[in-house]
Amino acid sequence: MSTTTSVDIEAARRFIYDDARLLERHRLAALFDDAPSGRVLDALCPYRNDDGGWGHALEPDQRAPGSQVSAALSALEVLAELGTAADPAVTPLVTETADWLASVALPDGRVPHVLPSGVGYPAAPWMSEPSENGLLTYAIAGHLWELGVNHPWLDTATAWCWGQVEGEALEGGYTVEFALHFLDAVPEPDRAAAAIERVRPLLGKDGTIPVEGGQDDERLMPLHLSTRPGALSRALFTSGQISAELDRLEQEQLDDGGWDFDFLHWSPGQIVEWRGIVTLGALQTLRRHGRL
Repeated sequence: MSTTTSVDIEAARRFIYDDARLLERHRLAALFDDAPSGRVLDALCPYRNDDGGWGHALEPDQRAPGSQVSAALSALEVLAELGTAADPAVTPLVTETADWLASVALPDGRVPHVLPSGVGYPAAPWMSEPSENGLLTYAIAGHLWELGVNHPWLDTATAWCWGQVEGEALEGGYTVEFALHFLDAVPEPDRAAAAIERVRPLLGKDGTIPVEGGQDDERLMPLHLSTRPGALSRALFTSGQISAELDRLEQEQLDDGGWDFDFLHWSPGQIVEWRGIVTLGALQTLRRHGRL
């Protein structure tokens, strides 16, 4: 890692090796130290179930052992980070995950937010009851497009996503975030650019959007909504807004070297796991934008 930043990079590294999950430690090594990507898969696969899905608190806010859609999304985020070119072992895992998603999808193509198998296990309030809300479908479809998947369910899910983003106005901060991730990945740039413009009226003057039902004043920031330079969604934000957000991100490093998250801290295990994830994410974002 470079040191052209106000971030204490070595402190961040120590935080991840001291407090983060094995998965994030191997991701750090693969992303920043050229360690073998196979070690990331070795740490990821124990979260996988025999049905082809993922569970076991891979998504820290849903701690059921059985397969959950949110855990499948978390797995696809890691697999997209590795990419099929980096490790051929990624492809069968992606395909089997898509097969599992197809098995739990609703007739219109969307996947439920929480499956009944999660009831009775520790979970964040927004994941404690079964829900057919399909907001995770956007981000999942986006990652599958990033990974170059050819799967029948992706076609159905994509049709559902288009119906939503081109229909009634999107509502809710996380729905907008995941929809933008889909629009940045789906291979129809002109259509996606038009849909992205429909989001503009939902943003505040600072480029943020509130999270309904979240913590007091909880908002999603421009770097949550548009994660990569050059993405279509960057049209929603000024260069000044992005620069200010990168400054803020640098300044939010804590004395222990890590970053924290601004949504509900409801469990000691959840806090430890999410802090490792967001600390690695902060380093990725800063490097992606030339700050590391």
